[in-house]
Amino acid sequence: MYRSHTCGELRASHTNTEVTLSGWVQKSRDKGFIVWVDLRDRYGITQLVFDEERTPKAMMEKAQKLGREFVIQVTGTVIERASKNANIPTGDIEILVSKMDILNESLLPPFTIEDKTDGGEDIRMKYRYLDIRRNPVKNNLIFRHKVTQEVRNYLSKEGFIEVETPYLIKSTPEGARDFVVPSRMNEGQFYALPQSPQTFKQLLMVGGMDKYFQIVKCFRDEDLRADRQPEFTQIDCEMAFVEQEDILNAFEGLTRHLLKVVNGVEISEFPRMLYDDAMRLYGNDKPDIRFGMEFGELNDVAQHKDFGVFNDAELVIGIAVPGGNSYTRKEIDKLIDWVKRPQIGALGMIYSRCNDDGTYKSSVDKFFDQDDLAKWAEKTGAKPGDLVCVLSGPTNKVRTQLSALRMELAERLDLRKPNEFAPLWVMDFPLLEWDDETERYHAMHHPFTSPKPGQLELLETNPGEVKANAYDLVLNGNEIGGGSIRIHDKKIQALMFDYLGFTKEEAKAQFGFLMDAFQYGAPPHGGLAFGLDRLVAILGGQETIRDFIAFPKNNSGRDVMIDAPAPLDNKQLEELSLKLNLKS
Repeated sequence: MYRSHTCGELRASHTNTEVTLSGWVQKSRDKGFIVWVDLRDRYGITQLVFDEERTPKAMMEKAQKLGREFVIQVTGTVIERASKNANIPTGDIEILVSKMDILNESLLPPFTIEDKTDGGEDIRMKYRYLDIRRNPVKNNLIFRHKVTQEVRNYLSKEGFIEVETPYLIKSTPEGARDFVVPSRMNEGQFYALPQSPQTFKQLLMVGGMDKYFQIVKCFRDEDLRADRQPEFTQIDCEMAFVEQEDILNAFEGLTRHLLKVVNGVEISEFPRMLYDDAMRLYGNDKPDIRFGMEFGELNDVAQHKDFGVFNDAELVIGIAVPGGNSYTRKEIDKLIDWVKRPQIGALGMIYSRCNDDGTYKSSVDKFFDQDDLAKWAEKTGAKPGDLVCVLSGPTNKVRTQLSALRMELAERLDLRKPNEFAPLWVMDFPLLEWDDETERYHAMHHPFTSPKPGQLELLETNPGEVKANAYDLVLNGNEIGGGSIRIHDKKIQALMFDYLGFTKEEAKAQFGFLMDAFQYGAPPHGGLAFGLDRLVAILGGQETIRDFIAFPKNNSGRDVMIDAPAPLDNKQLEELSLKLNLKS
């Protein structure tokens, strides 16, 4: 037995008990006549003591040579600590060591294994197995485990059945690029890794499984934007014989349960917002509603003067910054520089100060009088002491720019508090979106999403106006889940493939198995998939998903710890009938 207790377990009540502990040396303090060693495992830290009066000389010398991260086993007696440490649960006691074995020595780690480490992100990712020993990472992984267990328990109690679906599947043309896997036994043919188990969960509904869930790895070979991973985890769910309201209620229940059990937070309301309203008021489809700063559209009060910047714009739009009138001119200039960065792309920013006396001072006083500026304040909800920030340009572009500015200002004003939770359903997304490059419509979600009831006929006359029977669950400005009511009728599904530009032959080749299954009594069905990584991060009061993944990839999609991806040797390439054609 390597240990009788863990390093976080012993208390004053264990005094005079002989115990055996094993773990890593966190640090040691050698005073010559006495040596203290902090021994660490997953559960905590216990102080060990060796002194020249009670410790044999050979063991004393051995203790003085212990290095950081040495793995040791000790046996000794629990004694009361003379100088207690209220910062750790074991701070009332220490172990007077009578026996010690060095189980493994360690090189000096490349960074300190402490909560506040001296290691940068790159070096910590390279030595991730050391990073996991630090409390912040360790506790995040334990937290993820807790959330995952609560999900499994809740869904199981609600009658959902966990079913595993294949990882080696068929490549499809929709969505992001697939990761492909060559088949040695089927020369010249390839599997794909699933971007989601979408078609399989629909087939499970055809199979009568009724309520399915799976905590599953998904893979997308896409350019990595901020905080994205090429492999990620979904809580994938599907239900048969349901309408949209049934699904929303089911997963509001799961979200309420997680917030209550994991965070101790009671949520009563899950407000709902149309996609069109989300874009109009917040400039994106996952608005953070923990704070205000809704957009005010200013065309009718800003395009009546001789100011070409506004007059030539498709949309003039502004927000009120609470207390922003206190900003100095230098601070405002920095905001203007921020929106002009290439990542945002605005050409500039107009502003108007709302003075405490009810007057206004703007950067365009030459063109707009006090009545005009008062209307800007009214449209944006600005009050005395606020600052109105105004952007203009093409509608979609300027909304995106102002949305980014809104979020940046909220961070600066400390309005995005991680211990506050504001869920939101965003509803009625467009069914299709136009792609200028391919000059055809693509499914905004996937080709199996059903149109809203009564809108199928619009596909013939105005496909861009058709709304999807789809919904996203947003929490604190992050999409944590999304889903839809699916098409379950073969004729409607064939019609959808037709509008998406598939020939009958292409649709048959790609999705014939699903169309065939629909001929055998497919029930009405729909579902939702949570992004587990994102959900766990937000419940944990953070937004960086990498911190909650045991072995994440970097921003280039590389695992720098194991150095992957990596080349194959020629023998493997030959076995797979592959020949490289690398661009120089």
